[in-house]
Amino acid sequence: MHASYMETLREAMSMVSGYIYPNELELQWSVLIVLYPYITGLVAGAFILASLERVFNVTAVKPTYRLSLLMALAFLLIAPLPLQVHLGQPQRAFEIFMTPNTSSAMAMFGFVYVWYLMAVLLVEIWLDYRREIVAWSKSEPFWPKRLFYKLLTFGVDNVSPRSLAIDDKVGRALTVIGLPSAVLLHGYVGFIFGSIKANPWWSTPLMPVIFLFSAMASGIAGVLLVYMFLCWARDEHIEMPCIDTVAKFFLTALIVAFTLEMLETLQTAYEAEEHFDIISLLVEGKLYFSMIFVQMFMGSLIPMFLLGLCQLFELPEKVRKVFYSASAILSLIGILAMRWNVVVGGQFFSKSLRGFTTYKMELAGREGLVSALVLGFMPLVVLALLLYLLPPWGESAHRRKEPA
Repeated sequence: MHASYMETLREAMSMVSGYIYPNELELQWSVLIVLYPYITGLVAGAFILASLERVFNVTAVKPTYRLSLLMALAFLLIAPLPLQVHLGQPQRAFEIFMTPNTSSAMAMFGFVYVWYLMAVLLVEIWLDYRREIVAWSKSEPFWPKRLFYKLLTFGVDNVSPRSLAIDDKVGRALTVIGLPSAVLLHGYVGFIFGSIKANPWWSTPLMPVIFLFSAMASGIAGVLLVYMFLCWARDEHIEMPCIDTVAKFFLTALIVAFTLEMLETLQTAYEAEEHFDIISLLVEGKLYFSMIFVQMFMGSLIPMFLLGLCQLFELPEKVRKVFYSASAILSLIGILAMRWNVVVGGQFFSKSLRGFTTYKMELAGREGLVSALVLGFMPLVVLALLLYLLPPWGESAHRRKEPA
């Protein structure tokens, strides 16, 4: 009886494609809103990886500490741009600071963003690099860079052991404060989707937690991939204990994120409320490739399998490097697909639960594919500039001794 009902429903839904209500002619949130939580997730994950060394004393990840901070800063600087482009009138974004609205999650995010950027991340990077900045301000042969470093000292050129000890204590305190700030920075994105009760695809208390752990996985994967690429580009030896430890945390975050997603799916299937039929048709149809194949199989199961092999068996270094790189790339693609399935997929079915909407991404235009690609690659350009101005490698990058 149920099977015949589902077949009849599938036939009916195949003929009902489009919009039901007049305001459902097109999707309100496009690919730019997909890109926004993806970039903020990389910020949160990179900073959490940096906190492992600074707060939890995981010394094996030292070579990635400064790189993680620079990656968090590069992606954080670009994170609001997809929203600004989507708005069409970016000047309206400043109104959240002029007229604060405590009942708006998006408005409160503006204050969290400014706090995390100005009071946490920038100050922590400055304190960590201060010794080198003072040295570069005196020895850099290229005068524009020397002037830049001179300005960056802010007139503080005291690098005595006592001064550096104070820098280290303040930096640790900022990392402890910044850790919940990073969690809040991305957790609120899941809160926005999870609190929209009109849409059964999003309305789940697990949504903020799923977003957070997937962000941790994407940020750790991004740092792991960039670190290995920089070592290859600079013809330097990769610290295997470092990437082995990073891969363990990567696997842990990936397992937790995948488990939470499956729990949420099983709960929805078990409850089987009135919206379950439309959701199942959506997964079997419009989202089958992006969700089942890309997000779950390619972006979760294969990386967990490869990383699990590295943990269970004593594989050669070259094999582990290939498996780590492949797992990081596949995971980043899978988490991007997850963001797509949540943001765009959640808008595919009508609010009346009687039909599907459509979304056709344009090539050019303000919210087209070209615009999304440009915004997606901009953090890498900013990261390259930061690596040029504040190189994380060398003796100082691997040395974090306690000042006398």
